[in-house]
Amino acid sequence: MRFFPRRRMSPLKLALLGGTFFMVALVVLQRDVGSSTAGDPWFQELVDKKDKVIVMVREAVHNIGFQIGAPQPPPVQEHPTQNINCPTGFYTQTELKPHLERPPQDPTAPGADGKAFQKDKMTQEEEKEKEDGMTRHCFNQFASDRISLSRSLGDDTRPRECVERRFRRCPSLPTTSVIIVFHNEAWSTLLRTVYSVLHTSPAILLKEIILVDDASVAEHLKSQLEDFVRQLKIVRVVRQLERKGLITARLLGASIAQGEVLTFLDAHCECFHGWLEPLLARIVEEPTAVVSPEITTIDLNNFQFSKPVATNRAYNRGNFDWGLTFGWEPIPEEAKKLRKDETYPVKTPTFAGGLFSISKKYFEHIGTYDDKMEIWGGENVEMSFRVWQCGGQLEIIPCSVVGHVFRTKSPHTFPKGTEVIIRNQVRLAEVWMDDYKKIFYRRNKNAQVMASEHKYGDISDRVNLRERLQCKNFTWYLNTVYPEAFIPDLHPLKSGAIRNSGSQTCLDVGENNQGGKPVIMYQCHNMGGNQYFEYTSHKELRHNIGKQLCLQFMPQPESVKIELCQLKGKGTNLPPQQEWIFTEENLLKNPSSGKCLQLQGGNVQMNECNAADLFQHWTFS
Repeated sequence: MRFFPRRRMSPLKLALLGGTFFMVALVVLQRDVGSSTAGDPWFQELVDKKDKVIVMVREAVHNIGFQIGAPQPPPVQEHPTQNINCPTGFYTQTELKPHLERPPQDPTAPGADGKAFQKDKMTQEEEKEKEDGMTRHCFNQFASDRISLSRSLGDDTRPRECVERRFRRCPSLPTTSVIIVFHNEAWSTLLRTVYSVLHTSPAILLKEIILVDDASVAEHLKSQLEDFVRQLKIVRVVRQLERKGLITARLLGASIAQGEVLTFLDAHCECFHGWLEPLLARIVEEPTAVVSPEITTIDLNNFQFSKPVATNRAYNRGNFDWGLTFGWEPIPEEAKKLRKDETYPVKTPTFAGGLFSISKKYFEHIGTYDDKMEIWGGENVEMSFRVWQCGGQLEIIPCSVVGHVFRTKSPHTFPKGTEVIIRNQVRLAEVWMDDYKKIFYRRNKNAQVMASEHKYGDISDRVNLRERLQCKNFTWYLNTVYPEAFIPDLHPLKSGAIRNSGSQTCLDVGENNQGGKPVIMYQCHNMGGNQYFEYTSHKELRHNIGKQLCLQFMPQPESVKIELCQLKGKGTNLPPQQEWIFTEENLLKNPSSGKCLQLQGGNVQMNECNAADLFQHWTFS
């Protein structure tokens, strides 16, 4: 019989067991020795050896591997040295305080908080003053002169995400030079623009305001202006002694600007809360972005500032027509879905060009402006094509809001007549539009003649710029940047004026027909304009010199009208009332109704088709 089960013992357990017996024996021996005569030398030697052995055994026990030791102390945390040139965190409101605090406001003052100027009863002298101001500036100078130069625009009514947005200190927001070109501008609108910038722009970001005078003759814009702005410290006036126009004046301002970013404004603007920081922040994120604020309206009659609404979302972006003029259109639904909130930029095929910010380095890299363009007109479309085709992008920043007085006509004369606008447009078409320039020339006979006679100046430096920057072609622009655009046939089936054989007069859209009005008949002049139509491969009769307008069937007795074309590009279709067929007998037939176009009693109407009726015969000339 076994009293203990037979087990194999590990070397470690054997060592422990042996050590334990050894320790017991030593303790017993220690007691025995302790009771012996301490004076015997050989006993004392034995005691000393015993003490050494005990120490050795204790150390051995302490060093056995299964013993749990104290945890290691954490390493000393080395705090990274903060880069003083790139501090962490966000800018505070104190850091972003404006260059000039707005003085206390009287809420009952004319135009206070951006409200409309109102004056019910006016004297004869006041009526005369108002009339003269409207003639001189094409806005109500009488109202502007009675509104404070430092007027408040009320509370910040932008969307919440715009109001609450914070801006990182690193990378830091760049400084900007604000450049304002003026020619015979009213004193109050010019200086309200200046004060608006000073009251809303952080001092640490606003490097300077440069006022560029394009040869004004008004007395108040000479020494009086210079003396006044001297007190504002960072505002200065530079002058072009000869009237050269917006393009040259802006280039002058840019050439002396010291800020990292150039911000261009017109001379009749007011800046809303927090307008500058979002523009500069976007350029930090994307240095090739050319950014515009959301431009809102300052009413030309009463100077009411149209304030943003917190619940509204960005709606407009820029476009162009095939007459090469700028316009606005709704943001496509697909583009809206890409934006999570109003802090996200809006990509825009073109920009208005009056109000925008751009990195000074990128402005110079991309070719500034075409300095051989004259006075004004076409420079914004040219820059739009150039920026996109050469690797940049145009954006609208909805959190940045600036008001602008939109006039219905220009109060200024053109030193060389309006032909300079056509010349500018031909220059941009020749450099950037490739074969698509033919579409523009079909719509503008004066431009076509100018191009054929090479009367648009030397463009070799702009062509070289396009090659040096390895810019994309215009097909890429249309397919990638603006796929929603309707692209007319490069070679339409028919084009020109549509002559009626019975009357020998031509179809004419009439004056100021933006759609919804009947067409008229007028003496044929072969100058294009209101009499220019294209018969497209989609079987439309298009008059899209400006807006995309089409001839549209209307049931008798209504007259046939010009309406907005429904076939516009991506995602649209041709409606049956805008489809036309030229028959072998030169009749213009609408297939869906089976009726033909007829001139009857001076009106253009639809009627039963009759090949024998010359008033139903139509030919392109």
